[in-house]
Amino acid sequence: MTQKYDVVGIGNAIVDILTHVEDSFLAERKLAKGSMQLFDEADAAKLYATLGQAIECSGGSAANTVAGLASLGSKTAFIGKVRDDQLGRIFRHDITALGAHFPTPNAVEGPATALCQVLVTPDAERTMCTYLGACVNLTEKDIDEETVRNASITYLEGYLWDPEEAKKAFRKAIAIAHEAGQKTSLSLSDPFCVDRHREEFLSLTREDIDILFANEEELLMLFDTRDLNSALEAVKEHCEIAAITRGAAGCIVTVNGETIEVSGRHVSNLVDTTGAGDLFAAGFLHGHVSGKDLATCGSMGNLIASEVISHLGARPDIDLKAFLAQNMDTSEEDKS
Repeated sequence: MTQKYDVVGIGNAIVDILTHVEDSFLAERKLAKGSMQLFDEADAAKLYATLGQAIECSGGSAANTVAGLASLGSKTAFIGKVRDDQLGRIFRHDITALGAHFPTPNAVEGPATALCQVLVTPDAERTMCTYLGACVNLTEKDIDEETVRNASITYLEGYLWDPEEAKKAFRKAIAIAHEAGQKTSLSLSDPFCVDRHREEFLSLTREDIDILFANEEELLMLFDTRDLNSALEAVKEHCEIAAITRGAAGCIVTVNGETIEVSGRHVSNLVDTTGAGDLFAAGFLHGHVSGKDLATCGSMGNLIASEVISHLGARPDIDLKAFLAQNMDTSEEDKS
């Protein structure tokens, strides 16, 4: 049976504010470089007041993945909470303009729409200071059963595991997906996120997740080891498929006890690593729902990630479907 959606993403609905800063800016504010830190509304406003020229665009990890999938031609949906304010309307416009189904109603009371201040240093590393706002109010009632049931893959972001009500929403979505015979997928999102929820993530990946996405540091944190081979052996016992990103080194995919290494792509114009993992997942999942072998899926993920880090912001600013068609033969040669 053909599903109505290839992937439904569930995650934080956020508007990003992107700006360039020096390393000293982070040091003066005691911000851990490369991390995602949670701010309250007052501190977020205080930080915003110190920023220079900035770009505002819709973001959120799972939403970025959905945006990438939509640009690649996959049929997508997104579930996430926004307020009926200016940023909420911007987010809804951006996600639906891509062709994604967005069934979650705007909240009419409570916190404002979430925002993430993305501080990009000269080495293109990003440090994220996030006010979650309306995101924390995602509940079981917001999980649209019909959408999840009719999606081949339900993709969840680890960032949304912080609020208790959101955890319940995740578990409801996982149950619906599996009852319908569909797959579930999780991105670990951030080493600090894994550190906060390590035991819960271990249980989640072992019992409920079919496809896991992580970068190397997140995987090491999950299995409490500094040895990559040990972590790879452990993850093989936890979920059917794991895709581990390694920056310029490419990615490693594990499946059925097998390990597949896929070489990375040289990027000469590195600008901003924001969204690299999100767009890797988009390329990988697009390949997977299209029936590609997992090595090709990894190569597609590397290719799409290489495009997003060549410009500021975590959303594609070109037609990724055309980009994939033009570049995939080269990507396949790199893999061999």
